Amino acid sequence: MFSKLRSLIFKIDPEIAHNLAIKSLKFNFVSTIFDENKNNPMFQTTLFGKQIDNPIGMAAGFDKNAEVYNPLFKLGFGFVEVGTVTPLKQYGNSKPRVFRLEEDQALINRLGFNSFGAEDINSRIRSNTPTGLLGINIGPNEDTKDRLNDYLIGLRTFHDISDYITINISSPNTENLRDFHDQIKLEELISSIEQEKKKLKSKTPIVVKISPDISKEQATQISQILLKHEIKGIIVSNTTEGNREKLQSTSKYQKGGLSGKPLETISNQLINIFYNLLKGKIEIIGVGGVDSGKSAYDKFLSGANFIQLYTGMVYQGPNIVGKIKKELKEILINENVSNFKDIVGKKSN
Repeated sequence: MFSKLRSLIFKIDPEIAHNLAIKSLKFNFVSTIFDENKNNPMFQTTLFGKQIDNPIGMAAGFDKNAEVYNPLFKLGFGFVEVGTVTPLKQYGNSKPRVFRLEEDQALINRLGFNSFGAEDINSRIRSNTPTGLLGINIGPNEDTKDRLNDYLIGLRTFHDISDYITINISSPNTENLRDFHDQIKLEELISSIEQEKKKLKSKTPIVVKISPDISKEQATQISQILLKHEIKGIIVSNTTEGNREKLQSTSKYQKGGLSGKPLETISNQLINIFYNLLKGKIEIIGVGGVDSGKSAYDKFLSGANFIQLYTGMVYQGPNIVGKIKKELKEILINENVSNFKDIVGKKSN
């Protein structure tokens, strides 16, 4: 059905099409997907102490305002991450701010943390209990005087209703946000988060989402800080500001973060770097170019314990989780592997 509708959908402005997708899920216009591999032991795993059906998650950015996380669980996602949520409501950057690069199976966005705000999203989640494992991605308001405090507001607001909280320091669309990759600034941020958690007596796992545009030296420094503070997870990675040279689309030089297939190799390489640095002590969630069983397989081989996607669903449609599991199952059977966890990090260095 999606393949027949795709050409029509792609005639619509990408942000309008996204809003229509949210409305369709919100009002159950997208039916529950038949999944022949639901509850298949080959994919079952545990994330932050909770059993999940599969390691395929919806990345932050799709359900920014926590409107459709339960319908996404119905589509088969093993976990869902909503946000990025800012303390106060903000519009984000001016439109147009999302661009399809069809020839490249990619998107460029410069949304800029458009958010309904923490209070609105907090009340929505409290009134609509998640039916699966829910992560909440938090970030600062654009015009805030104290970005570090904005993260603490997010933690205070959501620590008791989320299965994990992601600290987003890596969007390229909020000016100077990536400064938090600096060793001193990241140490200060993570220490403040740790102190706030102690005050709240919170056990909620903290995850840090990083940029793909970092050096190996920066990866080493980041790893040392995350290990020191016993951070539970790292998301590798957000969208990239670079990697435009080989793209075919005429939109390739639009300002913003590039996601989808062109990010796949970059993220896999960075995942493998972190896999070797973290040595299994921190969960790695791999993002970038996941749209098939083969791309998922490559993420696990590189060292990801879990994967997330967003752009893949734009191009493959709402049955993408079932598609990935079906294709991945065939690969694992051919490799004589009984559970995907057995291949994590098996890529030769």
